[in-house]
Amino acid sequence: MKKNIKIKTEYIKLNQLLKWCGVASTGGEADVIISDGKVSFNGEIEFRRGKKVRPGDVVNVNDTDYAVQGDKE
Repeated sequence: MKKNIKIKTEYIKLNQLLKWCGVASTGGEADVIISDGKVSFNGEIEFRRGKKVRPGDVVNVNDTDYAVQGDKE
């Protein structure tokens, strides 16, 4: 499954993105999901919760791709 996520800023941190798209209900829950290796960033497992996600990046969690788009896309 693929979902498009729009952001209005230059970037969003990975743990904030997980909350924004509803994967995690709290920042702590998002951090655990990331540290458990359940998140891939552009095809690679990502363990850094503060990783900057920008328009054009794709984050995958639970077999769902979240394609990040900018405000102008």
